[in-house]
Amino acid sequence: MLPTNNRTSLAGEATVLGVNIMQEIGFIGAGNIAEAIIYGLRQAGGKYNLRVVNRSNGARLADLADRYQIIPASLAELVQSSEVILIAVKPKDVPGVLETLAGPELSSGLNDQLIISVAAGIQIATLEKSLPGMAVVRAMPNTSSAVLHSVTGLVRGHEADEDHVRMAEKIFSSVGQILWLPESRMNALMALSGSGPAYFYLFTECLVQAGVELGLREEDAEMLSRETLIGVGKMMAESGKSPGRLRQEVTSPNGTTIEALQVFWAANLKGIVREAAEACARKGQEMEGEYSG
Repeated sequence: MLPTNNRTSLAGEATVLGVNIMQEIGFIGAGNIAEAIIYGLRQAGGKYNLRVVNRSNGARLADLADRYQIIPASLAELVQSSEVILIAVKPKDVPGVLETLAGPELSSGLNDQLIISVAAGIQIATLEKSLPGMAVVRAMPNTSSAVLHSVTGLVRGHEADEDHVRMAEKIFSSVGQILWLPESRMNALMALSGSGPAYFYLFTECLVQAGVELGLREEDAEMLSRETLIGVGKMMAESGKSPGRLRQEVTSPNGTTIEALQVFWAANLKGIVREAAEACARKGQEMEGEYSG
C-alpha cells in the first residue's frame, strides 16, 4: 500500500517534506470519457502530470497533448510513473488490458498504485482476480465531467484503504458530485446518470425538431431548447423543490402547458422512461456476466 505520508490531496499540488510535487495520474485509453475527465481535471485547476496511452491512434494522443498538456506514454512508462492508473477503454478491451498489466513485463511495476476502472460491466471481482493484492475502485462517471457536472458512482474494492478512497474522491469530486454505493446498485446508477446525458440530449433533439416544424429557425429552436434545459437544471439544483413541485408551479389549469403534458401522459411517458432505464440496467447486468470470467 502507498505510505500515507506521501499521498496527499489530488485536488491540487501535494506537499511532501515542504516540497510541492505534481500528482501523477495515468489514463489507459483516450476515448470520450477519458477526455471528459482530463478536461474536467484541467478546468478544476489542479496540477497534475497526466500520462495517457492509446493503443491504436497516435494522432489522438497528439491532439490531447496539444489541448490538455497530457504526456503521451508507453504502458510501461505509465505504470512506473503513476500513483493512480485509470482504465478508460471499452469494456470489451478491459480483459486484454488486465492481462497485460498482470503479465511479466509490467506486473513488477504494480506495487501500491490505485487502479480505477470506468468501464461499464467490469466488476470489482474481475479487477481483483486479474490484479490480486491491488487496490481497485470501480467508477461510473459521465461525459459531463468535462463541465464539472458529472455524477460519479464509486464502488470500493477490498484492498482499497482510506487513503485510496480519498484519492478516488479527489479525482471525481473535481469533476462533479460523487456517490459511494454497493456494487449491486451500480447498474441502477448507470441507468440514471451514467447513460442519462443521452436521454436529455435525445429529448432536446426532439424539442428542437418540433420547434423547426412549428416555424422556428433551427438555430433559434436549439438555443431555446438548450437554455430552457439549463434553466430547469439550475432550478432543480438551487430551488430546494422537487421536480414534481416545480412542474406543478409552471402548470396552470386549462393552460398551454397542461395541454402538452397531457400528450406525454397519454403516451405513457412514465412507462417509457422506466422501460428505458430497465433496459439500460439489464444490459449492464449482461455485460457483467459476459466479462466476469
